[in-house]
Amino acid sequence: MSREQQPIRIAIVAASLRILGGQAVQAQRLLDGWRDDPAVEAWLVPINPLPPPPLDRLLRIKYVRTLVTQLFYWPLLLRELRRTDIVHVFSASYASFLISPLPAIIVARLLGKPVIVHYHSGEAPDHLRRSRVARWTLKRVDLNVVPSPFLRDVFARCGIPATVIANTIDLRQFAYRPRTPLAPHLVSTRNFEPLYNVACTLRAFARVQARYPEATLTVVGHGSERDALHALAERLGLRHVTFTGAVSPSEVQQHYAAADIYVQTPAIDNMPNSVIEAYASCLPVVATRVGGVPAILTDGVHGLLAADDDDAGVAERIVWLLDHPDDARQLAEAAYATCASYEWPVVRRAWMKAYSSLLPGPSSNYVHEPAQ
Repeated sequence: MSREQQPIRIAIVAASLRILGGQAVQAQRLLDGWRDDPAVEAWLVPINPLPPPPLDRLLRIKYVRTLVTQLFYWPLLLRELRRTDIVHVFSASYASFLISPLPAIIVARLLGKPVIVHYHSGEAPDHLRRSRVARWTLKRVDLNVVPSPFLRDVFARCGIPATVIANTIDLRQFAYRPRTPLAPHLVSTRNFEPLYNVACTLRAFARVQARYPEATLTVVGHGSERDALHALAERLGLRHVTFTGAVSPSEVQQHYAAADIYVQTPAIDNMPNSVIEAYASCLPVVATRVGGVPAILTDGVHGLLAADDDDAGVAERIVWLLDHPDDARQLAEAAYATCASYEWPVVRRAWMKAYSSLLPGPSSNYVHEPAQ
């Protein structure tokens, strides 16, 4: 590489995998993709920096945790963003927007760095309607990137331009296995928060189990509704339900591989990694028709959709798959075919275009393609 050519330096401001969630997983997948790529030097600036002992013990205390994190987050931003060419900020909604992406945007502006806001939250319609701060900020960053046409349209209704770049997945991490025969072994991998409505999944499974007594359900996740969901499973008299607790991204594919049908019933969603991961595992999918889900799952083509919070409708579609295994396999294979558009070479080209659009000076000063 000549002295005139250099990689684009990208500071990715996002949650580390200490916070198990879709944004942390996507941030790590981007970092994995850029590793050893001569065109980009990317590193993580965690929104959840770990204080040194003994201050790390304070993270166990609600509210105090936020204060301690901020005391270490701002200095980290000032140090790390100085050496970057572009600041790539992952963003959620509501209070999270104020305590994580907004400080990164402020520091980047103070340092004169271009900013990409990578907004993921399915709660965007309500968040942007309510928050003048969010609308004002997003209209003034250099580029907004969203993973789905759904969010692009939400932004457009607020007068905020946005570019769509899909989430990425490494198909090599998931086992492709046609389900023959198709068994009533279900899996859910959504965290236990109200917007994911895992309770609807449990109610739907109760209906499925009435038809298929041997049916099983593995519930992968954790969160604020843990106790309530355990209690609901007990009230419903469910059998063969396994709550795994939190599972690392490197282990979650084992649960997809062991199941035969994927089910999710969120009330709010954007472009869920979980659905793409189910596709990559050749699982037929049943989901609720909310947010950006229909943009990646065409009903009757890539899976089956039910109405929001309709446990009877969800159960009916699961039973239909079990009664029509050949059709279920065709749906899973069609869904798997869509995964090509989420693989890294495709997503990489989109990010290179986005990054290059913000570079100052001649673009020839930067490397744009990986070594052959």
